[in-house]
Amino acid sequence: MNISVVVQTRDIPEQSDAKQNRFVFAYTIAITNNGDLPAQLLSRYWLITDANGKKVEVQGAGVVGEQPTIEPNETYTYTSGCILETEVGTMEGFYEFVSDSETAQVPISVFRLAVPNIVH
Repeated sequence: MNISVVVQTRDIPEQSDAKQNRFVFAYTIAITNNGDLPAQLLSRYWLITDANGKKVEVQGAGVVGEQPTIEPNETYTYTSGCILETEVGTMEGFYEFVSDSETAQVPISVFRLAVPNIVH
């Protein structure tokens, strides 16, 4: 399976509250099927780490309530969110896909969530 994953992140200051140690981020993920067969996203796994070293694991079926089938040379894009107790954190994980009868884990490299201008 040849699947690529591209992530873009942004902070959401209007939903964040530094006094309450609540920092809200959005991430948009584009998943492209570079293979020759349709691939269905079955599940996701995330490891979310904040600047204090607190780790949270999130796993479940699909993404944003969907288990999309991505056709060859097509891209599926979705946006979701994450709340941290610190101004900086990271996410990483994998998607599980099935194509034909083959199942594969597609890794999602570590990406940073950060309030702008907090990290120089």
